[in-house]
Order: sequence, then structure tokens, then C-alpha cells
Amino acid sequence: MPAALRWISDLLPTNPIVVRLVASGGSRRRDLLVRGLTLGAFMLFVILALLGPGGTLKDMAQRGASAFTMMSYGQVAAICLLTPLFMAGAISQESNPRTWEILLTTPLNSAQIVIGNLAGRLFFVAAMLLATLPLCLAARIFGGVRGSSVLASLAVSSCSALFLGSVAVLLSVLRSTGKRGVFAFYATTVLALFVTGALDRAFQQRLAVGTDVVHTTLFTPLNPFLALRSALDSNAYRPWEFGIGEAGFLKRMWLGHPLGSMAVGSLVASMLLLMVATLRVRLVGSRSDSANGPLNRWLRRVNAMGQRAPRRVWHNPVAWREASLRLSLPMARAARWSLLCLGVSATIVVLLLHRSGSLGTSDTRVALGAMVLSEVVLAMLIAINASATAVSREREDGTLDILLTTPIQPGPYLAGKLRGLIVVLWPAIATPSLTLLFGALYVMVGGLGGPDVGSMETVGTSTLHVPLILPGAALAFLPSFMAFISFTVMIGLQWSVGSRGVIGSAMGASGVMVGVLGTLGLCGAVSGRDVPWLGPAFACLSPVNLALVAVNPAFAIPASLQSPDGLGMAFVAGAIAAMLGYTALSFGMHSSMRRNFMMTVRRLSGAR
Repeated sequence: MPAALRWISDLLPTNPIVVRLVASGGSRRRDLLVRGLTLGAFMLFVILALLGPGGTLKDMAQRGASAFTMMSYGQVAAICLLTPLFMAGAISQESNPRTWEILLTTPLNSAQIVIGNLAGRLFFVAAMLLATLPLCLAARIFGGVRGSSVLASLAVSSCSALFLGSVAVLLSVLRSTGKRGVFAFYATTVLALFVTGALDRAFQQRLAVGTDVVHTTLFTPLNPFLALRSALDSNAYRPWEFGIGEAGFLKRMWLGHPLGSMAVGSLVASMLLLMVATLRVRLVGSRSDSANGPLNRWLRRVNAMGQRAPRRVWHNPVAWREASLRLSLPMARAARWSLLCLGVSATIVVLLLHRSGSLGTSDTRVALGAMVLSEVVLAMLIAINASATAVSREREDGTLDILLTTPIQPGPYLAGKLRGLIVVLWPAIATPSLTLLFGALYVMVGGLGGPDVGSMETVGTSTLHVPLILPGAALAFLPSFMAFISFTVMIGLQWSVGSRGVIGSAMGASGVMVGVLGTLGLCGAVSGRDVPWLGPAFACLSPVNLALVAVNPAFAIPASLQSPDGLGMAFVAGAIAAMLGYTALSFGMHSSMRRNFMMTVRRLSGAR
């Protein structure tokens, strides 16, 4: 074989890392279960979507097109959720146990190491995409689905997987504590989708007055869902059309062809990330003295001799250790406070822009809604990550085996974990709560003499004045959200106690919370729109539903706005019910975990 072909072959098909990952991952039950459940969910969804009244060709074509559209969005969502799962090994297993240093002693060059890790793990994502291709083609049998739409869906999913995989490989090269980066990877992905979606909504321009058709924006190619929407729903979300010489090449490409721009941008960004990872991979394991500088010593609260001042231990040493361990790194403390400061600052800026007239009421409502929802999702992701790794991390590093030899009982141990995690999480809990509270105060004081703090909205058959932020929902958010976060922490602790590793406990707790939020969200959405009083009270059980009620009550609780008597009492009753219900569930889970703690932990003791 010529040298050039051998070099190319060693990068992908005969790369030892690709062969090892495909061979080991192909026999792993967890990955097989994830792929099988995902494909089965898509099949069940398509079957249910194609069922319905009416047997004409037009009805079948409409149902086929609707099923394909929703399946395409679900495919992109699955890629965004499952790619970090399959790439978690690239962040954790190749980084934390120092596998990179071992690979650097082999004859493999830097490019083979980086591309081998990427291709070996993306193989399973590509296999899942190919497995869903027959479902997409089956939808074409009923009509209403173009071949270009199928290719567009696969292109968006493939490019998203490639970009996320490249980011994961770069993180595995740059980070030394890789398992902490898995959920940071998740949180950043979710936050980026929320932010670009909100900015797209804020900068949309209607095609003409009185129509709902809008143009794509600068942020469309940055979000895979928006890029896919521009291809599948171009009648309502239309790319720009420019005449000859009307705009430059970059503007015509970015605004006129967002799907192509997204594909090209993903490929270019992935190549750049892989180049940086290839150049940096030989520096893994190197150490420098930069951490001993004056700034780092001040952030770590040590003197020039590397000594730390004595600190007072709390009555529960487990709670003190959990809070101190989570905040031991300077970056952790900086991120903890920066989230709160950025959230409060952004809220004040948006409200000041509304008061000055620079932002209309509808745009301000969209901006506040996007901020609150992204802050709520980020807070829940941080809570799941922190709680799901609280015990399994100690099991992996051997600390739990030492704790089992001390007089600490399971009850105080679990209660200390809960208290320490809540102390760490309170800025994340306070951020969306303060955003809604400032918005409610702004409404209650009449906008500080500025423009109207509400807008006329069509609610059912009536036209009502709807405030920018519903004060009752904003005031009920903090107690409801605190109780929900406590319940989330207990779910994470339960999975952390019963799981062998960090990745398994984090993914298991995430799946449970997605199911809980999905069930509460669907029930709350139906009851909120149709049932007065009970709908707002039930919305308090889900922070996502309650945030939607606060920022967009005309959409979330139209029935209650038409009968506003007792609306405030409904929020009070809902907040009390949420606090009591989640507190009772947390105590019940704590009691169950306390009884089974020793048996479960000792059964898994020593597992790595």
C-alpha cells in the first residue's frame, strides 16, 4: 500500500483507537440499550403520529409530513442529548485516569490519537442516525415529505454530532479533572440552545405587516433547531432573498442559506477544534508554576508558604466537607458568584431598556422568559450534577471506604450531603427567583414612570391587559423552586448511592428528572389552559411551568385570566402544596435511603 493511503487508513479504518472503541463499545450493554430505546421510541412515535381519522391521500400526506417534521426535531434533540453521553468517555476515561499519557508513549502520532478518539465514539452516533433513516424514508410513502427534507434532517444531525464530538475531544485534552466536565458540557450545550433561540426570537422581522411569516436571523445558523426549521418550515420561517449585487457573499450565504452556513460552519469549527486538540495533546500532563502566582494564592486563600488559615468546621462535618470540597477551586467560587451577578445585571439592563423605550413590552417579555428558563434549566443541571456525583465520586476515589470506618451514621451523612449541596446551589436557586422578583417589583411600581408595563392580549374570546410579569407567580416561584431543587438533590443522591460510577449516576438521575418534568409539564400545560384556579396551583409543582405562567400568562393560564378572582390565593395554595409535597417526598426518600444505605454501599464498596 502506498505511504499516503496507509497514512489515511491509519487515521480512521485501521486506527487502533477506533478499533478498540468500536469493539469494546459494541459489546457494552449500556450503549446498546441507549441505541435500542432511542430507535424504539422513534418507531413508536412514527406509528402513533400516522394514526388518525380520515383515510384520504391528503390526510395521509399531512400526517406523514407532520410525523417526519416532529421526528426530525426529535432526532436533533436526541443528538444533542446522546452525543455527550457517547463522548463522556472521551472527557472522563481518557482524561482522569491519565490514559492520554499512556497513549503518548505509543507510536501513534497526535492526529491519530485525536481523530481516533473522535471517530471511535461518533461511530455509534452515526449508527443511530443510519438506523433512523428507514423511518424517514417510510414517511415519504405517505407523501408530503421531500427528499431534500430528509437530506436536510440528516445533515443537521450529522453536523451537530461532529461539532459536539470535537468539543468533547478538545475538553478531554485540555481538562485534567474530566468527569466534572461531562455535565459542564451538557449545561453549556443546553444554555447555548436557549440563548440562541431567545436571541433569534428577539431579532425576528416579519415579512410584511399583518402576517406571521418571519425572516431568519443572524442566529439561525448557530442553532441546529433553527437551521432545520428554515429548511422544513420555510413558508413561515423564510430565509432572506437578495437581488444581484444587493449584499455581499457572506451576508447572502449566512441569511439566505442558513442550513448550508450551519453545515459549513460546523465543519470548519470542528476542524479548528481538532487542530487545537492535535497541537495540545502532547502537552497533556505538563505542569507549570502558574498556580503559585499571587492572584491564584489569593483566590485559593493561601499565603506565600502555601499555608491556609484554619477554618471552623460545622456541627455536621459531612455538610461542611461537601460545601468546602465543591468550592475548593477558585474557578468554582468565581462561577458560583458570576452566575448570580450576570443574571441580576442582565435583568436590570432589560428592565432599564424597557423603561427607556428601547425595548417593547413583547420583546421584554421574550427576553425575560428566555433568561428565566435558561437559568432554571441551568440550576437543575447543576443540582443533578452535584448530587448525582456526591457519593459515587467518593466511591471511585476510595474516600467512601474510609468514611464507612468512622462513627458517622447514614442519617447524618445523607442529611449533611443535602445541606452542603443546598449551600453550594443557593446562588443558582436565587438567580431565576431574583429575575422574576425584580420583574414583579417593576410591574408593581408602574414601571418607574416609564411606558406601560403590560400589553393588550387576546385571551380566549376577550382582550385583556396582561402585565409584563405576573406578580403572584413571581412571588410563588422562590419557595416552589427551593422545594423542587431539594427533591432534585435527593433524586441525585439516591442514584449516586446505588450506582458504581459518576457517569451512570448522573445519566440515571437526568433520565428520572426529565420524566418528572415532562409529566408535570404536560399535565400542567393542559390544566393551566383549561381549568381556572387549579391550573395556576398545579403549575407551582414544575418550575418550568411556573416560569412560563409568570412571563406569559396569556398563553399558559388563559382560563384563569378570564376569571381572575382568587388567582392570588391559587398561587399561595400551589406554593404551599409544592413545599409540603416535595418536602414530604424528600423526607421519605431520606428515610428509605437511610435504612438501605449500609447494605447498598457495602455491596458496592471497593467498586471502581
